[in-house]
Amino acid sequence: MKAFLGRILFFAAGFSVAGVLAVAAAADRTAGEVNIYSYRQEVLIRPLLDAFTQKTGIKVNLVSGKADALLERLKAEGANSPADVLLTADVGRLVRAKAAGVLQAVQSSELEQAIPARYRDDEGFWYGLSVRARVPFYAVGRVDPAELSTYEALADPKWRGRICVRSSSNVYNQSLLAAMIARHGPEKAEAWARGIVANMARRPQGGDRDQIKAVAAGECDIAIANTYYYGRMLAAEAGSAERKAAEAVKPFWPNQQAAGGVHVNISGAGVTVSARNKAQAIALIEFLAGPEAQALYAGEVFEYPVRAGVAVSDLVAAWGPFKADDTPLSVFAKYQRDAVMIFDRAGWR
Repeated sequence: MKAFLGRILFFAAGFSVAGVLAVAAAADRTAGEVNIYSYRQEVLIRPLLDAFTQKTGIKVNLVSGKADALLERLKAEGANSPADVLLTADVGRLVRAKAAGVLQAVQSSELEQAIPARYRDDEGFWYGLSVRARVPFYAVGRVDPAELSTYEALADPKWRGRICVRSSSNVYNQSLLAAMIARHGPEKAEAWARGIVANMARRPQGGDRDQIKAVAAGECDIAIANTYYYGRMLAAEAGSAERKAAEAVKPFWPNQQAAGGVHVNISGAGVTVSARNKAQAIALIEFLAGPEAQALYAGEVFEYPVRAGVAVSDLVAAWGPFKADDTPLSVFAKYQRDAVMIFDRAGWR
């Protein structure tokens, strides 16, 4: 880099030093490559990464894997890790990565302006890039939405044998229970978890899509799932099994008249402590928080943009607006360990 600047200064005596440094900094952010470790499915993020490369010329190298495995890999590789960016889902995983020492703080006025404070780390270790809601989905024709009200009410005995939900090992459920702990305290949160276990129609199994499919198949009447899975099912080919299953349910926005609001979470990213391409890494995260990428998140992934002023897709807009819980996500994250222990005591497998 010093030799590069020296050649510029030698050949461009008419430029000011400040001008030369500005040109060099711009070049540093619009060349080279960036290496990503990603938990997110490649099909969800590849359009975003391709758009970034097309705009900046920066090559993106992607390694996909399971969240826990990628974190352990980063810890094992240490300073020798080739990863520049960790891209993952759920604030809990981002907080774990920060605690493990595999992320570094970065400051970006662009990111601070684009991303609401509750969706980013207050020290700059991670930034939320898209928002999803985790809500009940009810069987059309078998459940009157007037029967639904809050997350808390799902533990009512009237739903005995009628709820499908995935395993407690899933981080999305851990964050949901952590939100309960933050709002009501551990005792009430555990009572809620026990109530949900008592109301399960079957032993937890499969992913969020499987819960929606189970409602469509009549195995249960209520599923708890993330909205973007539902969106992708509705966008499947007409007549497909996934599309038919999605068309048999509707989402319900809980806690609109009660404390809190809809439980939301994020996908997000952080720059690794080992990043050799730090400028490119920051440029990538800034791009993903920018209007173009946020529109892609909305239109192709069916998530809610984290950036204000970007419209959701027509498909998502059809579900209607909702009041989201505005508690900072980092508050939920700190209770995830407690949530795991409560799940174990409640028998939520």
